[in-house]
Amino acid sequence: MSPDPAVEDLLRTLAPQVLGLLVRRHGQFDQCEDAVQEALLAAAVQWPERGTPDDPAAWLVTVAGRRLTDLWRSEGARRRREETAAARVPTHELVVQSPGEDDNERDRDDTLTLLFLCCHPAVSPASQLALTLRAVGGLTTAQIAHVFLVPESTMAQRISRAKQAIKSSGATFEPPDGPQRAERLQVVLHVLYLIFNEGYTATSGPDLQRTDLAAEALRLTRQVHRLLPEDGEVAGLLALMLLTDARRPARTTRDGAMIPLADQDRGRWDQEAIREGTELITRTMARSPLGAYQLQAAIAAVHAEAPGTEATDWPQILILYKILDRIAPNPMVTLNRAVATAMVHGPRAGLDLLETLEGDRRVAGHYRVTAVRAHLLERAGEHASARSCFLLAARRTYSIPERLYLESQAARLA
Repeated sequence: MSPDPAVEDLLRTLAPQVLGLLVRRHGQFDQCEDAVQEALLAAAVQWPERGTPDDPAAWLVTVAGRRLTDLWRSEGARRRREETAAARVPTHELVVQSPGEDDNERDRDDTLTLLFLCCHPAVSPASQLALTLRAVGGLTTAQIAHVFLVPESTMAQRISRAKQAIKSSGATFEPPDGPQRAERLQVVLHVLYLIFNEGYTATSGPDLQRTDLAAEALRLTRQVHRLLPEDGEVAGLLALMLLTDARRPARTTRDGAMIPLADQDRGRWDQEAIREGTELITRTMARSPLGAYQLQAAIAAVHAEAPGTEATDWPQILILYKILDRIAPNPMVTLNRAVATAMVHGPRAGLDLLETLEGDRRVAGHYRVTAVRAHLLERAGEHASARSCFLLAARRTYSIPERLYLESQAARLA
């Protein structure tokens, strides 16, 4: 039976609430997370057939609590066999509260605390992504494995190691304080940013976009913004996602072929998302210290308000990229700045800036650097060199739609 989208959406919304309540109540993040996953799977099977319970969160808490009870009873029995003792698991650990019990506790939103925990510094960046999608996003291990194109067993091991790292670190289920909170929040935002980017432009596979992954990142960022409405960078990231995702309907043909920004039908862009994102970044930049996500959102807003590539306010975009490159230097920022430089000062100026990335090992051999060089060489009239770069970039990408697009550009210059 195919999954019910309404049930899946509800379960993803409830996942962090249920997990947060159980971890607050019992500790033992790893065991609680496993129990919640089992409850989510049970709900996905039962609710479409039997109907959604009147209090779905309480249902999940009860089922997950019973899984914990079974686990602790099993562990207790094993200890008794091993120790030949009559010790029992403490009764208070085995109690599953009834659905109506402690409603105030169940109404607390632990999404941000869970995100902080999943993005603990003891966890590797790759595992932070996976654990966030599972614990906070409510995705199954199989779904996450599919997203990152790895075997389910590989992803299960990655998630298991992440949970073990959190357990070994002695982390507690409470938000960090002071400077540590700000530092961890940046990690949380970066993880959400990476999830969105992988959904917006998949690094590999047959599809240019993974809309479900981008939507999940957008949903989680909305939740963080709701919890921290005054944080400028949270708002900036949300605005950036809205303004970027607005282009999604125009980015591919019906058969999935890639359409570059310059050739997109901007009438197909999501105007409601553009309006929301533009209003959000306008308010945010007027009241908050300037940050990297806000600058990227402002650049996306300039693109969104232009009727076409040539009518875009490239001088303003170039200024914004210069500021961004100064406060958050990054080779990909420099790469985008080279494009804006070429649009304002000509392709040779853009190529000169691109040369500064030659010795940067972070982007050595990256197909996007080579693809940008190809576009700028074509604009400079060096068609043979441009064709060679298009072909080299095509060989370096693992994305089939991007490879086909780059090969088509090379063929055009043959």
